[in-house]
Amino acid sequence: MRKLLCTILIICTLISLAACGSKPEEEQQEPETGFKPALDTNTSCKITVVGSYDNFEALEAEFDKFNEIYPNVQLSYVKLDDYNNVVGATLGSNDKPNIFFSYTWMNGNEKYDTVVAHMEDLSDPALGLNLDCIRPGLVNHDKNGNVMMVPIFSRTYGMLVNDDLFKKAGVSVPTTLTELIDVCEKLRNSGYSNPMMGYTLKSSGSFMYTIAYPMFITTLAGNPQALELANKLDPAAGEYMRPALEAVEKLVQNSCIDIAECDKIEDNYNQAILRFFEGDVPMMICTADIVSGTKKRESQSEAFSSSPFNYSFAPVPMSDEGGYFIDSPSIQFSVNKDCDDLDMTNEFMRFLIDTEELNNMASIKRLVSPTAELPLNSVYAPFGQVPEERTLSPEVLGITDPLTVQIRQASFQVGRGEISIDEAVTKYGSFE
Repeated sequence: MRKLLCTILIICTLISLAACGSKPEEEQQEPETGFKPALDTNTSCKITVVGSYDNFEALEAEFDKFNEIYPNVQLSYVKLDDYNNVVGATLGSNDKPNIFFSYTWMNGNEKYDTVVAHMEDLSDPALGLNLDCIRPGLVNHDKNGNVMMVPIFSRTYGMLVNDDLFKKAGVSVPTTLTELIDVCEKLRNSGYSNPMMGYTLKSSGSFMYTIAYPMFITTLAGNPQALELANKLDPAAGEYMRPALEAVEKLVQNSCIDIAECDKIEDNYNQAILRFFEGDVPMMICTADIVSGTKKRESQSEAFSSSPFNYSFAPVPMSDEGGYFIDSPSIQFSVNKDCDDLDMTNEFMRFLIDTEELNNMASIKRLVSPTAELPLNSVYAPFGQVPEERTLSPEVLGITDPLTVQIRQASFQVGRGEISIDEAVTKYGSFE
């Protein structure tokens, strides 16, 4: 009996072990998640990122996280004064940086040939960057199909809205041009003399361009022949600017915007934000790059600190179809292929180009994340309502920088009353 019992126990044990070893394959092999280091984590080196931001807390937060994995890697961010003019020489200097800010308009511009020559092809499969986590419309390919720059943030065009003021005045945020003009009149009648404001002193960053550019891009998007003419700076393309220029003029003529009052805003960043925080401006036309500075300046504004209010960033409804979501890269990173410690530089890029890390950076910087899932915090929530057909990526369309110069200058001069719309149309291709 003892031998029989032992035999039975052995058989039961073997059956039990066999059962444990026969779990379904999906239960045996759980997928690995998160960043896995590919280099020796004891490696010591320095990695420098250079750019045009005064400071970059969002990136420095990523430095700290990377140091949890690679504690001996020294990472730093350095601002270069007069960035666009000095970055080329800096990349080839003795103290050359590893990573640098880059912009789509650098491609094909002879002035930046030396900058582009330093860029590494980040689409090389050997680097292992997860470019699929970024919205395809933001990833720029050069003429050879290579990816020389990767979006870190994206931008769009719209208006800061004082939500509390709208509620107090008993009006809703407009969604069409007709509603916008009607709301501006109601706000003026309620005592708000400047329903809309924006920067007006220079063409770069002016409210006129912020309004006109999305409309012009939308017009060209539906007409490939028009886009070709516009990119060639053919004067015949000037007619396609007309709807955008008419919209700018209409806002000024209907007293939605007072140019003289807007001229008091000295710069299109700090002063524009602080003017909005005074609390008497229902709508401030700007880009998402301006919105990124709002959080930090809440405490710098005495008016906002004493009387805080809720605000959001919404599309400017410049047609009766509604507003636009122009989804375009803001800051992009490129790797200096001639830098020291290139392997660790690419390791940091592999760590950074990840849905979680990019979303974290966007949240800290208060910019739109470039990731495919497009998370929008409460400030940007109105853009989540823009339909797909009104969401456009200029880089996918093939919009060139010389084209943008034309609409920027034309809209600025028309908005200020320096030239007529007809004159602007005939001057297409000659604006500088």
